[in-house]
Amino acid sequence: MKRPRVKICCISSVAEAMLAIEYGAAALGLVGHMPSGPGIISVELIKQIAEKVPPPIATFLLTSETKPQDIIAHYKKANTTTIQIVDELEKREYDALRKELPNVKLVQVIHVTDESAIKEAVEISTYVDAILLDSGNPNLTVKELGGTGRIHNWEISRRIRQSIKIPLFLAGGINKDNVRQAIEVVQPFGLDLCSSVRTDGKLDPEKLRDFFNAVEL
Repeated sequence: MKRPRVKICCISSVAEAMLAIEYGAAALGLVGHMPSGPGIISVELIKQIAEKVPPPIATFLLTSETKPQDIIAHYKKANTTTIQIVDELEKREYDALRKELPNVKLVQVIHVTDESAIKEAVEISTYVDAILLDSGNPNLTVKELGGTGRIHNWEISRRIRQSIKIPLFLAGGINKDNVRQAIEVVQPFGLDLCSSVRTDGKLDPEKLRDFFNAVEL
């Protein structure tokens, strides 16, 4: 089983970006405007951080926009390597994003609330470069689009991974104590985490070290 790549989300400064990379992050999540959840920063700061991150580290713009033109406008202010769409894209107009931003990777978040996520993931996997499974709930009055710290049903995640032909990232409540189980059950391409490597909202070097040590076991 290959060691999964690790994406550290909710990066809030250039210093945090460099700290995450130092400990082994292969990708960084930069959170734009959201209806709820942690880690939101200005698009100006997202651009500033993205400019400082060296290749081959990937930078993900997390956008809650649902219309292609709004996502494109958001992206052009940020200039990351990747767009992470955390809500449902209106009319699944991924072709509009591809046409305008041909060199930008597209990652679609699917919130695993029940088995309907399997069908959704299979259909959307034909349009994007990767799927990211999280534990939000976009059906609430105030949408939860990530950063909940909750685990979802990893058996459903495993079935999704087996059913799609593109990379799968696993998010939602992953920490040093359960990461081995997550890897064994789901066998994801990547892991995505935020709160479990933070203390009082700030990246914690000791927690980063403990997490990456657990991944390497």
